[in-house]
Amino acid sequence: MTKPPRKPSKPLLRDDAPIRSRPRRQRDPAQPNLPLDPMPARIEPCLALLRAKPPKGDDWVYEIKWDGYRLSVHVESTGIRILTRGGHDWTDRFPAIKEAALWVPVGTAILDGEAVVLDEQGRSDFGLLQQSLGGRGGKKSSSDAIFMAFDLLYFDGHDLRNSELDVRRHLLEDLVPAGEQGDIRLSEQIEADGDQLLASACELELEGIIAKRRDAPYRSGRLGDWVKIKCTQSDSFMIVGYEKSTAAFGGIGRLLLAARNGSDLVYVGGVGTGFNERSAAELREQMDKLIIAKPAVDTGRKRNAVFVDPQLVAEIEYRAWTHDGKLRHASYKRLRDTQDDPSVYELA
Repeated sequence: MTKPPRKPSKPLLRDDAPIRSRPRRQRDPAQPNLPLDPMPARIEPCLALLRAKPPKGDDWVYEIKWDGYRLSVHVESTGIRILTRGGHDWTDRFPAIKEAALWVPVGTAILDGEAVVLDEQGRSDFGLLQQSLGGRGGKKSSSDAIFMAFDLLYFDGHDLRNSELDVRRHLLEDLVPAGEQGDIRLSEQIEADGDQLLASACELELEGIIAKRRDAPYRSGRLGDWVKIKCTQSDSFMIVGYEKSTAAFGGIGRLLLAARNGSDLVYVGGVGTGFNERSAAELREQMDKLIIAKPAVDTGRKRNAVFVDPQLVAEIEYRAWTHDGKLRHASYKRLRDTQDDPSVYELA
């Protein structure tokens, strides 16, 4: 028997008794037959542009930036599907989210959001999420992950992508009420001054904030309707090699990194801090499978360098760029999972 969510869900458009049903409900024969939109098999996600400062004005609303895996939860007549940003089916890897989705009071829906694992302070921790899934490339299922829902793209036969964000959020909040503590929760919008909110987020050691246009439709891609502002600047870069060191964890003195410039890769410097014994061992194991004789990009003259086929993507925190296009004060954060379809930094 399917268990109920941790707290009862608010019924959708009902004031009497809560609705507790499987995704499909019988249609009221007295209700007119309305034209229905076909349910998309998959929707490319709307992505946030990175900006240094929050946008101003009443046209924008804010949310906390979650550090996890971007997912879409499909509530269908045949059951639940959970897809990653890259379109991979990870339904079986998030059993608690799947179970909670069965109790969302709707016939069919597509929810957009982020799978996260929270630390003791209630902050999303990507390292904890990866550990719960068996590490990078692991195949375990995570019962610790919860789904922070922040958009509703399809609702009971109606494609909502052309509707304004305010309309989509109104419907989403009926399905996933604010304040509930189940395995599907609402990523709440915050009415605040963007600069003050960012300062508070950074003080609490959060990733940053997201700003979204109230009146914008849902458009796939990175088009500027959503903007992310991070507490620390970080981006994803391709690993093209490393410099050996007998004194460093894993024998890695510095990672050699590259960014994209159109269809080409361009060397942007190295990173020699941020590793611990575990992360360095994981890196070395992955890189040693990809060793090549000649560098894939021109890294200049490097002593004790080992070059690798550019397949691994690392997330790097950094303060700024040098005048010659190299990362300044860089620190390694983590390897990105290719199934999460990471975007390698594009040089302007």
